[in-house]
Amino acid sequence: MYHVCFKNLSSIIFPYSENNVDPEQHHHVPQQQSQTDWLSVGPQHPELGAAGTPSPEASAHHFCHYTPKCARSTPSRYGEEGWHEGTSKATIRAENEVEAHREANNYKFGFRKWKGNVTERPIEDRSEVIKDFGNIVYVCLFGWWISLIYFLICPVMFLTIFGAPYGKLCFKMALYFIWPFGKSLEKAGDCVVKRSIVRPPKFEVIPEERDTEDNKDPDRDRDKDSAPLLVSSPIPVEITVPEPPARKTSNHWCHISTYVWLLLGYPVLAVVHSLACVLSWLLVFTIPVFKMNARTMTIVLLMAPEDVQIHKLEKTLGCETRVILCCYQAFNVYYYKYTVQGINIFALNLLPLVVITLIIGYTDREHNYFSAETKFATAIASIIPLSYYIGMGIASISAQSNFAVGAVVNATFGSITEMTFYITALLQGHRAATKCYEEIVKAALTGTLLGCILFIPGICMIIGGIKHREQRFNSRSAGVSSALLFISIGGVFAPTLFSKIFGNLVPLVYTISVLLPTAYLIGLIFTLKTHSHIYDIHISDGQDGHAHVHWSRWRALAVLIVATVLMACCADISTENIEPILTHSSISQYFIGVTVLAMVPELPEIVNGIQFALQNNISLSLEVGSCIAVQVCMIQIPLLILFNAFYDVGFVLVFSDIHLWASIFSVILVNYIFMDGKCDYFQGTALVVVYLILLALYFFAPSPRSC
Repeated sequence: MYHVCFKNLSSIIFPYSENNVDPEQHHHVPQQQSQTDWLSVGPQHPELGAAGTPSPEASAHHFCHYTPKCARSTPSRYGEEGWHEGTSKATIRAENEVEAHREANNYKFGFRKWKGNVTERPIEDRSEVIKDFGNIVYVCLFGWWISLIYFLICPVMFLTIFGAPYGKLCFKMALYFIWPFGKSLEKAGDCVVKRSIVRPPKFEVIPEERDTEDNKDPDRDRDKDSAPLLVSSPIPVEITVPEPPARKTSNHWCHISTYVWLLLGYPVLAVVHSLACVLSWLLVFTIPVFKMNARTMTIVLLMAPEDVQIHKLEKTLGCETRVILCCYQAFNVYYYKYTVQGINIFALNLLPLVVITLIIGYTDREHNYFSAETKFATAIASIIPLSYYIGMGIASISAQSNFAVGAVVNATFGSITEMTFYITALLQGHRAATKCYEEIVKAALTGTLLGCILFIPGICMIIGGIKHREQRFNSRSAGVSSALLFISIGGVFAPTLFSKIFGNLVPLVYTISVLLPTAYLIGLIFTLKTHSHIYDIHISDGQDGHAHVHWSRWRALAVLIVATVLMACCADISTENIEPILTHSSISQYFIGVTVLAMVPELPEIVNGIQFALQNNISLSLEVGSCIAVQVCMIQIPLLILFNAFYDVGFVLVFSDIHLWASIFSVILVNYIFMDGKCDYFQGTALVVVYLILLALYFFAPSPRSC
């Protein structure tokens, strides 16, 4: 077990909230599962209700204590009573050192917040409330037609005479697939009979495949009485057959019936199961169906037909046998967290869209088959999974490296998504000799600020407030973040005000482009060098901290580089095909910039913020938006100025009045909301409503003159 202990200072830019509680700390985990992550963050909020008592085995490892706020009388080498009032100590408990580093990085200035795990975790079955409903949905979507195909192939195999054993197999499989729940498909011949036993009402089996699933919902662990979805390892099961005789090793590959089956039956069923695999995988929540069909196609249908036995799991004689399939439910709502090699299933399913975008974008430049609008839409949508891969790569490298390397990676690749689009858009505008693209970039910059200041905190407050009623955070620390954000936005928009009064702003622009990164660097030095002791990591003795990370540092770096190249290509395709939308659309170009171009790349960050809020960690939810906004002001805009200095694309740091006043008003409003140190869904609704009002303002505003 790894304990990441640090103190929360009121002067830290991205603080820790003393009253947040991670509901996973009351998680009861079966003995067969490995430990989950624990984040102990202050005293439990009274409105969360009573938590379930963990088992004796689990309590030794999973019960999280809370470290109270430092008392005023505690001796301090700083000698100031006010210091103690703004200081709190917290303990992060993680299953390994890598996860401990990842959790600690979430509280550091300059580090983007990442919710997903970067090491392997076991998968569990959860959503039993919808078990019966999901099983009925399975019959309607998959069971009936898969079973029908088996019934149709059954007489064909009997007519061949030689394929009669496989005809019997098809009949058994047809009955199995119409309702596979509560049945076990086993391989005969390996059964060792034991004494008669009665299966307990709560029966669990452990799957051989251990694909991970991030951040399990803990609400129903105490009531869990269903087993994982598929098994392939030898397990104790009860079967309703007498003591079986010893069986000889099958030699079915030497039989004519096998080749009749491979010629007439198996190809058709392989297509059927492949189609079911694709459909169930794309539906996400039916991944158990995908596993069942995949294993049937690759294992069951290639076995000797006499070795395939199907039994109901009932009380009677017990024996150990090799279970090939054992499905309890076909639908699991928590599969939206399902990961493969650390990659979320939605990001994995969207990856082919990137390939499609590149193909249609670079092979159909004359728009013979696809319109410019279609190419733009696919290119923008492709940014979503690529942003996820970049975020996952950053989190993996940061969790496995020292803080200095993590800070450099966050500062460089953390803004790569937006920078690739901005630079390609400015280059496209320079080649077309129009200032319209520059205005689009400025609208996207402003839209990112407004979304991070208003929408992300607002939607997190709403969703978190609905579940937890009221959430608390450190108001003094949040005030520091708000003040820093106000200074950043003031620095960005200072040239706009200066140009309205004095006109010549070139010296001021370059001065600000130096001061803002300097302020960012000071924040990094503070958290990583001079005050790094506040993030001290303590590893308890006697615990195995070895973890198998999804991505090694080199693999994560390779993913970052590849994702960055693909991001540049998608950005290039989107800017090449945005012109028809800008010229022929009745919607204001301002609105396109502040919505689609600004918020689509931030969708993974929005999801992270919502997940933090659902776990009652509203402090990190608020810091998700603040971190992005600060990087926009202190890194991205100075980099654009630096790029323009070396390659003049006509970028001038003067924003329109609508951008100026919308941004300043948003920062003032957020600063007011954060004053009392607590929030609920009503305050979140206020922020979202203001954001929608500003979007309506942009929607009805006339397009920029240059467009």
